[in-house]
Amino acid sequence: MPVRSLRQEEAVERAALLSVTSYDISIDLTGLVDGPDFRAVSTIRFTAAEGASTFVDCCAEVESATLDGQLLPAPQEGRIVLDGLAEKNTLVIATVQRDTQHGRGVHRAVDPGDDNVYLWTSFEPDEARYAWACFDQPDLKAPHAFTVTAPAAWTVVSNSGEPLVEDVDGGRRWTFEPTPPLSTYNPVVVGGPFVEVRHEAGGHDLGLYARQTLAAALERDAGQLFTLTTQGLEFFGDRFGMPFPQRSYDQVFLPEFGGAMENYGCVTWSDAILRRHEPTTAEWQVFANVLLHEMAHMWFGNIVTMRWWDDLWLNEAFAEFACMWAAERATAYGDTAANNLVGDKLNAYLADQGPASHPIRQPVPTVADAESIFDSITYPKGAAVLKQLMHFVGEDTFCVGMSAYFAEHAWGNTTLDDLVGALEQASGRDLQPWRTAWLETAGVDRLGIEQADDGLVLTAAGAHGAPHPQVVGVGAYRRAGDALEEVGSVRVEVAGERTPVEGLPDADLYLVNHDDTTFATTRPDAAGRQVLVSHPSGLPTTLTRAVAMATVWDMLSHGDATTAEAVGALTDVLRVETVETVAEPCLELALQAARRWAPESERASLEAQVAAAARQMVDTGVSRQAALRALAGTATGEDDLATVRELAGDDLDLQWYVLERRAELGEVDTDAVQALQERDPDPDAWVRALAVRASSPSAEAKDEAWTAVVGRTVPIQAARTVAAAFWRPGQDPVLAPYPARYLEALPTLHEGGMIPGLALTASLFPLYAVDEAWVARAREVAAAEAAPVVVGSLTERSELVLRMLRARAL
Repeated sequence: MPVRSLRQEEAVERAALLSVTSYDISIDLTGLVDGPDFRAVSTIRFTAAEGASTFVDCCAEVESATLDGQLLPAPQEGRIVLDGLAEKNTLVIATVQRDTQHGRGVHRAVDPGDDNVYLWTSFEPDEARYAWACFDQPDLKAPHAFTVTAPAAWTVVSNSGEPLVEDVDGGRRWTFEPTPPLSTYNPVVVGGPFVEVRHEAGGHDLGLYARQTLAAALERDAGQLFTLTTQGLEFFGDRFGMPFPQRSYDQVFLPEFGGAMENYGCVTWSDAILRRHEPTTAEWQVFANVLLHEMAHMWFGNIVTMRWWDDLWLNEAFAEFACMWAAERATAYGDTAANNLVGDKLNAYLADQGPASHPIRQPVPTVADAESIFDSITYPKGAAVLKQLMHFVGEDTFCVGMSAYFAEHAWGNTTLDDLVGALEQASGRDLQPWRTAWLETAGVDRLGIEQADDGLVLTAAGAHGAPHPQVVGVGAYRRAGDALEEVGSVRVEVAGERTPVEGLPDADLYLVNHDDTTFATTRPDAAGRQVLVSHPSGLPTTLTRAVAMATVWDMLSHGDATTAEAVGALTDVLRVETVETVAEPCLELALQAARRWAPESERASLEAQVAAAARQMVDTGVSRQAALRALAGTATGEDDLATVRELAGDDLDLQWYVLERRAELGEVDTDAVQALQERDPDPDAWVRALAVRASSPSAEAKDEAWTAVVGRTVPIQAARTVAAAFWRPGQDPVLAPYPARYLEALPTLHEGGMIPGLALTASLFPLYAVDEAWVARAREVAAAEAAPVVVGSLTERSELVLRMLRARAL
């Protein structure tokens, strides 16, 4: 059945007609052990303008539907028409969702380790309508009460804790207290034979859940998870003037789940983030950021929700900003800003300088269009802009404004005007120019430094005219042996295209945005360029070295630096960097530059340079695990691989990396792969085995891997792992058919929802065996045949690949 996407004007009209009083959802999970059917009865009580007509959303198969006892017509295009409404109405709709393997909203997963079945729901942005009937738009908030009948061996978890559990025929019934008023995408129901760990801290009852085959991983990580959760709840409760208002706070790690979802009081994650092998420090940093991001949504998104998807940034940008703010102030990850600079912020800089650029806040005609802006502009750029705003008004003032915002709008819906108004009142400043420049204008400024006749000048080139209003730091650094000592720093309020910089002495390098307080790409002057590229290790702090690497990477992506210069700068920093949350992503960037950006004639020598840096890291004990992975990935033959195997010892994770590289070099050791898969306790070790085969220059292996990912045999959270193994340099002849196969798959990549659309579009996009003409063709095909979420993801990914192609041609 074709399904219509809700238009903004329809949402406005429906919100004006009705108000939802409550949802009572009765769910039957007992058929899911042996079959696919998810059954629900949705009872919706709502008030309306008497005599009005509207519709309720329902994309599941309808078994019965009544309005105040009167039968309703069958749904059309995912909607059931409601005519002649009374002032008070009761809608009862029984549904069944039969496609719980590849459909939207509801998923049945079977653990390959023990064949246990797990069930989860996930609804952002508008997928609740695939599970049960509802008014599926963010500004029709209402309490949700769930009654769930499940197999006797299952545990059921939902938004509100401490359910009443009773034995019934065929299983157990779980009755949950009504939630506070929530948007339809915030509720959740998960079920299965979970292992559970609980902890009391800070007045909260904290719970962790995972499938049984990951019990050891959950037990190992539980202490750190509880620590981070407690730190985050305390930090946000204090900064927002509102403690999390519910006693229970659960986090459920799920098989075949893509990403993480901020359901109120019950966050769901991909259980891929429960590391099957000892996590590296940088992997723990990712863990912390995701945990704190989803927690921040309890306030930004759940307690206060955007009215429509044009204010998605009110949810996602704030959560991304807040997670880094909390990580730096409340956890052991005090170098989160530097980590972000050599990670997600690079993606935002690139996206904002190409065809994927768009204003942080822009018109969103339909929910389908909203799916296309879950991207690097909304997330890392939005976070950077909010960080800049906090510096602009002052952190204390920012907290006062946020506290007032939550106090006034708790359990309601807001727009940009509400937020800006709260911050204007707290700061006493007119923020309209800031709003227009940063939120409603696309593009990134380019800041530079020049030696003019009358002194230093900060140059600022706006993407579409005048530069943004911003205050930027400039640091002066002078050579002292191998060191670059800071000899002065100032903050400059940008005043047009040229702003005098006063108060800095002569220096060998002037580093613009050295304190990372704004969102802008930068360039050194001619003299400073040589210092920046050849000797960034001399800079005195992790943050300044990260700023330098972000600058060099942007130079690489624009052809202002060669791949050899970029690899040289990154490996120079790796000689001295001891902060592992920065060293690891810098090592990954160096490896990417050598493998994906370098001309073919230079790739081997640059990989050797990265390998030398990795060997030094192993010797010094900095990010040893990540360094050994890099050594495996750059091995040139059996001797190198034998060295890595010796250093790895019994580490199964590293042994998988060795087998991948051996396969890439032309030898798939089938017996070794099978033996390692049998030894590895990870229930998803079969994915690692598939990645080994995908790495080889074998036509049969490439076809196996491609078919498994496109055909959804590979869980979405593992698609990137297999795709990264699939697209290998130096294998163009065997990869040649796949650009065409990618174009064939484009119209189907969104099937199953937003998360598959985002993940598959980006991970499968060809890195090799293509040229600029093919990239242009891919954009044309996507625009003509693909869903908006696919178009958005492809546009961003294709720009990255286009710049790689140009770098290879230098």
